Amino acid sequence: MFGLKKHDSRLFIVVAVLALAAPFLLNPFPDGSAMAQFNAGYPDLMQRFVIFGIFAIGFNLLFGLTGYLSFGHAAFLGLGSYGAVWMFKLLSMNIIPAIVLSVIVAGVFALIIGYISLRRSGIYFSILTLAFAQMMFAIAYSDLIGRFVGTPITNGETGLQLALDDPRVLGISATPDGSIPLTNLFGLEMRSVFNLEVGGWLFTFSFGYYVCAVVMLLSFYVAIRIFRSPFGLMLRAVKSNQQRMNYTGLNTRPYTLAVFVISGMYAGLAGGLMASMDPLAGAERMQWTASGEVVLMTILGGAGTLIGPVLGAGFIKYFENIFAKINDNVLHSWFAFMPDGLEDLMVTIVHPFVGKGWHLTLGIMFMLVVIFLPGGLVEGGQRIGRLFRRRDDKATSVESDAAEQRKPAAE
Repeated sequence: MFGLKKHDSRLFIVVAVLALAAPFLLNPFPDGSAMAQFNAGYPDLMQRFVIFGIFAIGFNLLFGLTGYLSFGHAAFLGLGSYGAVWMFKLLSMNIIPAIVLSVIVAGVFALIIGYISLRRSGIYFSILTLAFAQMMFAIAYSDLIGRFVGTPITNGETGLQLALDDPRVLGISATPDGSIPLTNLFGLEMRSVFNLEVGGWLFTFSFGYYVCAVVMLLSFYVAIRIFRSPFGLMLRAVKSNQQRMNYTGLNTRPYTLAVFVISGMYAGLAGGLMASMDPLAGAERMQWTASGEVVLMTILGGAGTLIGPVLGAGFIKYFENIFAKINDNVLHSWFAFMPDGLEDLMVTIVHPFVGKGWHLTLGIMFMLVVIFLPGGLVEGGQRIGRLFRRRDDKATSVESDAAEQRKPAAE
């Protein structure tokens, strides 16, 4: 299918089903039930799943496939957001030109930063990317370029936002009711939703989510083709032993620079989609913490695997948005069946792991995964699959042995 081998085709179909059926899969509990707190099938969160999935897929090409750990990839995410918002301000509210510009801007800066940073490898490369990202964050936060040219470029700590006086050459500056027009795809608004009530369940289908999901599937398909191509094989060789390749006379710099630019363009694409759903851009998207987050996503899901980064992105964003909302009132409702003293004790015990302390829970789980599942969540799934296959093989062998023993009796 689409030039993919059988195994890759199955994997692509699984990811497509998970992405397209997400409104159903992420709402397992009826609305109003005690467990509805753990539902994640609302548009804003689902959009984060697929957008950060794109970010992690691109980062995995550089880190998981090539072995270069970048601590500054959030810079390209922020650049993509700024490029998209500027396109909304100057051209139109159609997301296509905005996304194209975000990918181009991120790719150009990735080419410049990669050309310099890839002169070193290992920890030195990581520190160089971190230094570039922090410089770009400082420039965006202080709007240094805007001060130099006399026109706000990033708008400093306030962030870049749309305004009623924006020119928008191919669009309108304001709607008839005097508000700022919404982002759209050829007239279809990105924020438009359709609600479906089935029994006690409420399923929300967002046009913007499905646009992001289709883009994520296309990005995943491109990543598969890169993994299976001769170019991908060369990147694996770089990860395995770059020094030996250099000794053979092969120049690996063009390959590593190419994958760095591709990875940066993925990040720019994710930033453009973020701005398409919420048209604003701020320097906080370029902070080193955002770069660290994509590293966690990739390692947690399984660095060097195809589906791992997508799983890691969904896992972390789920914890960030679901566990962070669990407060003491929710905890008291959970343990209300207990005696008062025991209820307060349980709330006191659980409280540090939820709400503002969700990072503690995530840190513990990340530590357990790194210790017991070095291959991430993908390795955990593979172990479970092997366990079931062993049981099936044992059952098959027992049945065959029983059949062999019955043969002489029948004869």
